[in-house]
Amino acid sequence: PPQVSFTLELEFSCSILLDHAEVMLQATSDSTEATPEDNVVKLSVPIRYEPDLFLSSNTNLHRYEVHPLGTVTHSSGPEFTTTAKVQNLGCYPVQNVTLHMALPALGHRQATILSVTHVLADNATCMLQPLSEGKQVVPVPPEDLLHMDR
Repeated sequence: PPQVSFTLELEFSCSILLDHAEVMLQATSDSTEATPEDNVVKLSVPIRYEPDLFLSSNTNLHRYEVHPLGTVTHSSGPEFTTTAKVQNLGCYPVQNVTLHMALPALGHRQATILSVTHVLADNATCMLQPLSEGKQVVPVPPEDLLHMDR
């Protein structure tokens, strides 16, 4: 028997969110058929919406001073603010989004290069967690910074 293949492309509205779509296909013919009941098929397919998330960050301090070997001071440097923003650019709601940020903490000879003083969260729940037990921080030797892009 002859066969026909085709592709259906469905476009959904942002105002009505569906969890599945139903499609009914019916083939008709001018010929007399012995089994016309198999000319109809009803399909139900689940719908999953693709998220459109945009992650951005900025800081008010773009220059960092690195002291040469042997001249590390233990005084705190200038205070700066870093902002991370997660935006949903799509028209579908997104749930259970988790953002993990790893902040550098130790430099040469275990010198503290960053300490978080406070966390401000807007429309989010933030948890500041120290490095979990069993994991050891390996300080970055100064010469290795030459090969890093940030």
